[in-house]
Amino acid sequence: MAGIYIHIPFCKRRCSYCDFFSSTETGRKERYVVALCNELNHRKDYLQGQSVETIFFGGGTPSVLSFPDFGKILDTLYSVYDYDDADREVTLEANPDDITQDYLPTVKFFPFNRISLGVQSFNDRELKLLNRRHNAQSAVQAVKLLQQARYNNISIDLMFGLPEQDINTWTVTLRQAIDLQVQHISAYHLTYEEGTPLYKQLKEGSITSIDEEMSRRMFEVLMDTLADAGFEHYEISNFARPGFQSRHNTSYWNGTHYLGVGASAHSYNGVSRRWNSNTLAPNYWTSGFKIEVLDEKMKYNDFVITRLRMMKGMDLSELTTLFGDSLKAYCLKQAEKHIAGGLLQLENNRLRLTRKGIFVSDGIMRDLIL
Repeated sequence: MAGIYIHIPFCKRRCSYCDFFSSTETGRKERYVVALCNELNHRKDYLQGQSVETIFFGGGTPSVLSFPDFGKILDTLYSVYDYDDADREVTLEANPDDITQDYLPTVKFFPFNRISLGVQSFNDRELKLLNRRHNAQSAVQAVKLLQQARYNNISIDLMFGLPEQDINTWTVTLRQAIDLQVQHISAYHLTYEEGTPLYKQLKEGSITSIDEEMSRRMFEVLMDTLADAGFEHYEISNFARPGFQSRHNTSYWNGTHYLGVGASAHSYNGVSRRWNSNTLAPNYWTSGFKIEVLDEKMKYNDFVITRLRMMKGMDLSELTTLFGDSLKAYCLKQAEKHIAGGLLQLENNRLRLTRKGIFVSDGIMRDLIL
């Protein structure tokens, strides 16, 4: 099995925290779609005939695409890859403002069976700080419109660790998400990326980052609140009701091969990684792309980092099969102090993070890699 990621870099407005490759030059959208379809055709052998199990339209803001745009891309996919929509997860990332009665027929016409909404917060002050173009009410309305249209696999993205955010406002956002009865929640801590407006405000002193203890408390509230509501914590930042884990994102953490098309998109085929150049030029995928051939050390490191992100942890039998007894022994030796400290748990031939270990997972992974 394999996945396809389609990057749509256009946004009507840039968020103040975002450092992903994106552009507000939406007038270049049609030419970009043509280039994207050309890439799909010319890189059709990248997955070496593997069946396509998941498709993910990410961005940027894929919901800026029109009916003809989606038609061209999906017609190209149908012509290049043999797959059955009924058995595939096809995700569309969308901005809540775009989910309207007028736009829903476009979404419904195409085979999207999972919608991921970039909500970030249900607090209007926080949304304004993040320079989001929707407000809390429009986010609620977007979810309800999708539910009325019989979508039963809706995910929302949330952010915590925002300036002036506290436990109360974070809890209110979580309760609102739960009350909407969505099936999946991804929650990420704000990071101040150099070159973004929020980073500039932080350096100028007009905003203040929250302290480490508050960040920890917010994550604890996140885990406890969602667990009480019936969500399974299946990956460090991801929570799902039973049966609604993101199949596409899970494939990244399980080492599944995927083709990434679009400007700045990444691909992985088990042998190498490739990423396209950050440009809207029609030749973005033929000029300036980079390839990194993976040696044994890099493959082992990737295995450790991706598997430990999952709450089910690392299967040591798989580690042995892929890398041999010596690297398994190395991994367990490096893990000893973390097991003794209650940060890792070894059970049923699986090594996984404990609740305590989640908070220092980066350091644990650094100790286990080569």
